[in-house]
Order: sequence, then C-alpha cells, then structure tokens
Amino acid sequence: GEDGDFARKRQALRDFDACVPELLALNPNVLIVAGDHSTPAMMAAHSWHPVPLLIWGDNVRTDASHHFDEGECAAGGLGTIPAKELLPLAFAHAMRLAKFGA
Repeated sequence: GEDGDFARKRQALRDFDACVPELLALNPNVLIVAGDHSTPAMMAAHSWHPVPLLIWGDNVRTDASHHFDEGECAAGGLGTIPAKELLPLAFAHAMRLAKFGA
C-alpha cells in the first residue's frame, strides 16, 4: 500500500490467502487476521482508517460476512474495536480465560 501499487497489494493479499490452509492445518485454537495499520493504496501512506479484523475458531460465532474487507468487517459481529481488546477476545474464544471482562 505505501508504494501506491494497488495490483501488487492485491497480489500480496492473495498470496497470504493461499497460505491460510497451511495455518489451519496446525489446528490452532484461534486464528486472528488483522493489520497493524491501514494503508490504502490510493493514499500510499498510513491512514486513520480501521483495519479489517477476523477471529476464527471453534468458539467464534459466525455473522453475515462473506468477504474479508473493510466494509464487511466493520459491519460484522465484531464491528470496530480498540486494539487493546483483541488479546482478551482471542483468549476468550480459545477458552483460555476463567471469566471474560474480569
């Protein structure tokens, strides 16, 4: 994204998508996919936009999202959350917390 090359950014994301089955083959309790910051190719720089977030696991409720993109993630079951809430959510979905929110 920082070089403004949309096609290259799209290909990098597709390359990552191709690796997901290998990650799932490791049988994780939880898999989280997110970015550390938003970098729209049209801006060619970091931005203030929320990043898409996906939490996958046996104890994760599904929602109506069918694509992993900014719009569907913002409208999905998690909505937009502060980054500080991500690890507690991950541990909760992995059933590694005695009590969520305590």
